[in-house]
Amino acid sequence: MTAIRDILKHLDKPVSSGPQDAVVTSVTSDSRAVTEGSVFVAIRGGQLDGRSFIPSAREQGAVAIVTDSAPETGDPTDVAWIQVRDPREALASLAVLLAGNPSSDLRLVGVTGTNGKTTSTFLIHHIMKRHWHRAGVLGTIIVDDGEESATASHTTPDPVALQNLLSRMVDHGCRGAALEVSSHGIDQKRVAETAFDALVFTNLSQDHLDYHGTMEAYAAAKTSWFEDAVANPRGKKPVAVINIDDTRGAELAESLDGRMPVIRFGFGIEATYRAIDFRQSPRGMEFKLEAKGKAFLVRTPLIGRFNAYNILASLAAAQSVGIPLRESINYISEAPQVPGRMENCGIRDGMTVFVDYAHTPDALENACRTLKELEPRRLITVFGCGGDRDRGKRPLMAKAAARYSDVCIITSDNPRSEDPEAIISEIESGMGATRHKSVTDRAEAIRIAVHAAGAGDIVLIAGKGHENYQKFADRTVDFDDRREARRAIEERPTQEEPRR
Repeated sequence: MTAIRDILKHLDKPVSSGPQDAVVTSVTSDSRAVTEGSVFVAIRGGQLDGRSFIPSAREQGAVAIVTDSAPETGDPTDVAWIQVRDPREALASLAVLLAGNPSSDLRLVGVTGTNGKTTSTFLIHHIMKRHWHRAGVLGTIIVDDGEESATASHTTPDPVALQNLLSRMVDHGCRGAALEVSSHGIDQKRVAETAFDALVFTNLSQDHLDYHGTMEAYAAAKTSWFEDAVANPRGKKPVAVINIDDTRGAELAESLDGRMPVIRFGFGIEATYRAIDFRQSPRGMEFKLEAKGKAFLVRTPLIGRFNAYNILASLAAAQSVGIPLRESINYISEAPQVPGRMENCGIRDGMTVFVDYAHTPDALENACRTLKELEPRRLITVFGCGGDRDRGKRPLMAKAAARYSDVCIITSDNPRSEDPEAIISEIESGMGATRHKSVTDRAEAIRIAVHAAGAGDIVLIAGKGHENYQKFADRTVDFDDRREARRAIEERPTQEEPRR
């Protein structure tokens, strides 16, 4: 049993008062989840102040309050009051303690970056599962605890949910796990005190500026995760796996040299995991991998140079946790389709439809360039931008799509509280001379694109990928790009000749 006095040594310079002998059964920052014996961590958030929920937590049986201020007149004295510098960090520390420090029993790979997190974790999990038979994964699409798989609700969940999940993985016999690590998760200390064996950096481009404010702050959040692993490896010898073809990645690798092992990957000559002789077709791709003085042929059903980066990251990360490289390469040859990531949704009358999650300028440009390299007669791109998010990227998304597309259809993404037509208008400002059409209704936009395509054309539907909903100001509706694409293909009139 863990008493309140026992948890104090796991916190950073706590100042405590009140009774210290009560047994602690759980920790939470959600007053609705408080039960008898809980420690309630009151966090001041952007919209809510957790201190306002202290009376409710006390009524529901909390035995201790953790917050960043000293008790005031009227604050409860019949429970322990623990003042700390950073309540978010305290929540993570206590979550790890009460879950039994599960990451110490796993070979844990975390993946951060603007693009590629989901595919990379998917591939790492695939390699781990093939090699160890049981492995866990936590990402944007799925959560797998080694026995059951479910749809994910958050890319990086709160510390309590995260540690409980890792604990289940250990209980279910998982030897390793792959986790997506978002910039929000890093900044909000959701992965603090978690012991990683490998930390992967895929790339950095404009996204989440509505949260971070500037690219510098966004980059600093990513970098802080690596710096934390240097300062406190938590009993492991973590390895940094970094894309040095990305400018921020190259800077990060250089800053870490001599302080932690760094594996560099990319197409450039300085990469220790280097891809050369890249080739692709609609059926997949292959390239030669040069690593540790040897050369290997890598074949996979995935397409796209960006996926070559994801594969390089996955192979390097897998080897860093003890999986032989040659075996990982064999597993990659049978890599599964990642839902909503350059997913082929059907072919009819010689035209092909792909759905991809690309929702940043960089990701959209990569997706369009990849499909253009397949030399279609025309590339028709359907895309939009989410509401209540970084407005600055809207014209940039347009420029990215216009650079490689022959025709663009601009439509709604998740408009949320914004006017869909106003969002589309901001996107249109970046289209330039590229032929385009604006269709507010996303299902109709997809239907128009698929029905307009002729033999040899490729249709790319970008932005929502695996998502099965669309958010408006007053409602959230059931919506899946892949389902709408297949429906449009089925309803498509048979065409004798390609439309011009």
